[in-house]
Amino acid sequence: MGSGLAEVALRAGYDVVLRSRTRDAAETVRCTLRLRLDRDVARQKLRREERDDIVGRFRTTTMLADLAGCDLVIESVTEDLAIKQRLFSELDELMDPAAILATNTSTLPVIDIARATNRPEKICGIHFFNPVHSMRLVEVVRPLVANDDTVTTAVEFARSCGKDAIVVEDTAGFVVNALLFPYLNNAIRMWERGTASMEAIDTAMCGGCNFPMGPFALLDLVGLDTSLAILDALHAEFRDPNYAACATMRRKVSAGHLGRKSGLGFYTYECTDRLTATA
Repeated sequence: MGSGLAEVALRAGYDVVLRSRTRDAAETVRCTLRLRLDRDVARQKLRREERDDIVGRFRTTTMLADLAGCDLVIESVTEDLAIKQRLFSELDELMDPAAILATNTSTLPVIDIARATNRPEKICGIHFFNPVHSMRLVEVVRPLVANDDTVTTAVEFARSCGKDAIVVEDTAGFVVNALLFPYLNNAIRMWERGTASMEAIDTAMCGGCNFPMGPFALLDLVGLDTSLAILDALHAEFRDPNYAACATMRRKVSAGHLGRKSGLGFYTYECTDRLTATA
């Protein structure tokens, strides 16, 4: 997500500093961005001068202190509330009091993250979707403590990046994930009952509902660990049985079968990106 966020902000004309935990991770982001830009130049979608300008406005770092001069920071670390709270507490100490701190969380309560700072009125959610460069929606999440200026600035930023921004209340899952994950969870249940194979269910939802991918392919793209964390957060807030994660998902996460990022999830991912079914 971090590389995608950096790219859309750079293409919108912003100066961007991307902080990664390691130099290797930062260099990987830089190389990925350069490859995407070079591809667009080759396809005549981008001029060389524009590519050079974008590269010149991009900086990577491993030091949190290098973000101190930024007007807006968007956090995109793992979906763990304690980790996010520690990070926001550190950022709160570093940043100018006028700076906005935003989380890209897909499910966690933004109010609980805001409580870790001394600027709760300057905290909001700016939830981009993956892949960032092609997904048009951004959910701007308004916790009870955020002021109007913070929310307005977040919406303006998202729209300046070419996204369709909507303002949502700070409830688990917001709009998209609160509706999406019961569907994904029930697809697993359907497969467990033997109604149809994974491939057949995916084919049905693509061909019958015109979805770009079926539920099992989407779960693997999102990541089964992330999907499990989202379902657990939804179930904790709403206690709806549709949000109770299937045992199959929990076992796959315990086994390290996390989807595309691990090479194995509901499907197996080889170097050629060919999919094969796996139980």
